[in-house]
Amino acid sequence: MSAPLRPRPAAPARAAAPSGGATLSFPRVLTVGVLGAGRVGAVLGAALAAAGHRVVAASGVSGATKARIALLLPDAANRSATSVAHAATDLLLVAVPDDELAAVVAGLAETGALRPGQVVAHTSGAHGLGVLAPAAAVGARPLALHPAMTFTGTPDDLGRLAGISYGVTAPAELRPLAARLVADLGGVPEWVGEADRPLYHAALAHGANHLVTLVNEAADRLRDAGVGQPEKVLAPLLRAALENALRLGDDALTGPVSRGDAGTVRRHLERLAATAPESVAAYLTLARRTADRAIASGRLRPADAAPLLDVLGGTRREVRHA
Repeated sequence: MSAPLRPRPAAPARAAAPSGGATLSFPRVLTVGVLGAGRVGAVLGAALAAAGHRVVAASGVSGATKARIALLLPDAANRSATSVAHAATDLLLVAVPDDELAAVVAGLAETGALRPGQVVAHTSGAHGLGVLAPAAAVGARPLALHPAMTFTGTPDDLGRLAGISYGVTAPAELRPLAARLVADLGGVPEWVGEADRPLYHAALAHGANHLVTLVNEAADRLRDAGVGQPEKVLAPLLRAALENALRLGDDALTGPVSRGDAGTVRRHLERLAATAPESVAAYLTLARRTADRAIASGRLRPADAAPLLDVLGGTRREVRHA
């Protein structure tokens, strides 16, 4: 049996922006540059512009990025990364891929493109403030500002920003500005500690990215079963499952694993092995974790789970001690 479900820690109180300490003064209307006008950067830049800020420059070299700048940031000049950093007198929004972020920030700092007092904010969920150390070393103010949303890079995204959460990591003196920026974007700040950024991002990737894989796996297996429109079959089922899971937690569990139907699960595995062996490992891993959660939440009695865990590769001894 896989690791048992650990008790959930009490939800921490939301951190508020500190009222004491040094106060930094920023103009109400910020002069902003967008470094990396991809799907995220261009949309956030457009949202800041809609909130009244001056987005004066953006960088992009591909045809798609240039078109995105023209569509979403029509008042921003398309410039080089260094020129964008120079133009962004108040806020430089760095929206480049995670693995490129450190090199981009270091390069800007080394070439003198950053200035003391300038806010350098990145949109990576995986990184906190550490990756901005070269910027901080030359006097810039570091901020991690990650929107918990998927983006298409089109105007449709602007309407979807309302009410979303932003994973924010900021020095204490920058929290008031961070809270204001998130409010201007129509969102809600979630204050994430520096050491917790990898776990925060892992949770989002596990939930969103793996959900896409899971949905497409289910659609492929329905096609294998002869279903002509798997999306039509899945849509109401998956929407209800997602809504119930968000509302009810583990009480939303249904299906053969939560009932301990070992025979049904065995037939699933046999058919998957014959038709789509590449799906067996993922099914087993998720079924085992589902059994853990069903047992821990009281929806499945350990004794009733014994035959199921035998099918999934567990043992009766493990079940009795769950």
